Amino acid sequence: MSNKKGFELNRGGIAELLKSDAMQKVLTDKATDIRNRCGDGYEQDIYVGQNRANAMVSAATYRAKRDNVKNNTILKAVR
Repeated sequence: MSNKKGFELNRGGIAELLKSDAMQKVLTDKATDIRNRCGDGYEQDIYVGQNRANAMVSAATYRAKRDNVKNNTILKAVR
């Protein structure tokens, strides 16, 4: 049996893909859908980190924060 690898990952290419504008667009669309399911008082943000692009949805107002603590609104909207 041979010890040859079938393929080798191009780590630089994968990192570039995870930070790309296309990936940021996908993440923005998903975060927008989640924020819309949460209702008023929630906001979204996207940023490019060291390894990949990241999107987040958070409660911005007192009412939204209380709603999220009581009902797990963001978690339920992700499902």
